[in-house]
Amino acid sequence: MSISSKSAVAMGDGTFIISPVTISDPQEDEVLVKMKAAGLCHTDYDSLTWGKPIVMGHEGAGIVENVGSAVKRVQVGDQVILNWATPCMQCFQCQEGHQHICENNSPVVAGGNGHTPSHANLASTQWNGKSIERSFNLGTLSEYALVKESAVVKVSEKDLNFSAASIVSCGVMTGYGSVVNAAKLKAGSSAVILGCGGVGLNVINACKISGASRIIAIDVNPNKLEFAREFGATDLILAEKDDSGLLTAAEQVKELLGGRGADYAFECTAIPALGAAPLAMVRNAGTAVQVSGIEEEISIDMRLFEWDKIYINPLYGKCRPQLDFPKIIQLYKKGELKLDQMITREYDLEDLQQAFDDMLTGKNAKGVIVFP
Repeated sequence: MSISSKSAVAMGDGTFIISPVTISDPQEDEVLVKMKAAGLCHTDYDSLTWGKPIVMGHEGAGIVENVGSAVKRVQVGDQVILNWATPCMQCFQCQEGHQHICENNSPVVAGGNGHTPSHANLASTQWNGKSIERSFNLGTLSEYALVKESAVVKVSEKDLNFSAASIVSCGVMTGYGSVVNAAKLKAGSSAVILGCGGVGLNVINACKISGASRIIAIDVNPNKLEFAREFGATDLILAEKDDSGLLTAAEQVKELLGGRGADYAFECTAIPALGAAPLAMVRNAGTAVQVSGIEEEISIDMRLFEWDKIYINPLYGKCRPQLDFPKIIQLYKKGELKLDQMITREYDLEDLQQAFDDMLTGKNAKGVIVFP
């Protein structure tokens, strides 16, 4: 039997409304999740202008409400984190261990436009009598979400903080994984983080967990730098907005490190003009990581690569959800990964506009929508 679910629906023209959608019963490989919390990031705001109505939200955690006949990994009542990069485990990339860039299911790699691969069950969600897509095939800014079994990760810990769990599946995983899975940061190393929003703070936290000796945070917003200190930054640089390519900030980094660049630098600003900036921050043979997913053509001075520097552009922290999410939750339970501290404020779904406003002004490290 179909259910009605109050949801945030992006209109495609920069606006959204709170409106009920109708969700059908799970097909054999689907799971119906009663959402408890949904994290917010800039991608959710971007979805307002994707040119079509869409159920918003791609981060979240909740409780399994119903399952299809072929579902084996979870059952009704299980606590789950939703994952937007659903692996098929059969394609070339999944077999190579690159589940985050699955050739069959990825809404980024396979779909081309970033939203709907061929496996999506578009008819499962109806709005105003017509089928409507779910953001990244999840649609977590809704009382209920109907997703593939491969999109949920069971969390066994008792008394789970759903707000903390809800932010794991995008910004936390991207930041943590970029350090641990992609860069493989070595203990005792030095690291520079450009941009101290939600993703950048998770990079800083992961650098601390990995044993970095110097963690240098750079931002133009002094409030964000204070967040960075709380998450483990040892040094703070307040950059000037007119510092082209952050080259002046790069000189300050070298001064802090005795004249040599850092071992690692992580770009977390999502500003295309700063796509090459981490190269200016690292030493010869250092590693620059483009974390924020810039997808625009930019010009790069090839001298920034001199000499032997490595530049990598990982997606989603090279996430392997069934392996990485439990590790992240364990680090959180041990008090090493600061998820509670990441959440500046919780909001009701009706207050989504205020949540977006607080995010865009840099007031929040992370905002979360909670459901009763």
